[in-house]
Amino acid sequence: MEERWPALDLASTIRHDGAGGVADDLATVAGLADWLATAHGLPTGAVRADERLRLRITGLRAAVRALFARAVSPGPPSPADAQRLLPHDEALARLNAAAALEPVTPQLHWPAGGAPAAGALPSAATPENRLVAALARAAITFLTGPERERLRACTAPRCVRYFVKSHGRQEWCKPSCADRARAARHYRRRVSSPG
Repeated sequence: MEERWPALDLASTIRHDGAGGVADDLATVAGLADWLATAHGLPTGAVRADERLRLRITGLRAAVRALFARAVSPGPPSPADAQRLLPHDEALARLNAAAALEPVTPQLHWPAGGAPAAGALPSAATPENRLVAALARAAITFLTGPERERLRACTAPRCVRYFVKSHGRQEWCKPSCADRARAARHYRRRVSSPG
């Protein structure tokens, strides 16, 4: 089973559209509702998707993608962001403000005969604030965890995704990107060779 990271899922809502352009899965309220229902397994109606929430989540996504670009440096950022990255300080402030939308209190759980475990007692935040805060905290966890060292921007032609490198020789986010990169390399060799 493939490991999933909510922060990477959020960043991946900007993707190649299959026709040489960039698609934004969160460009509309309906797109946000679809993403919430599929990417997070949220039951329909758990969070009311509206324009305000869409703008909050796309603003958070801009911060996450800017921080991902910094994480893959000195490698190039995703071409979707390269010309419009948020300044580092602004991205950090946006991410941290979103994470603070739902204050949590650490709690120790220690059942009889069991091992102690840490938990969190959430505040009475709105479902929308809980969602935005959870996405921001997921990004913080991702960027401070071991996955950050394996984060890459896909270098295949027209791809704009970030991915976590799962093995030493991996250069692209998925097999179709590898195929596109090989085809482009083959085309360049054929065009540049005399004869």
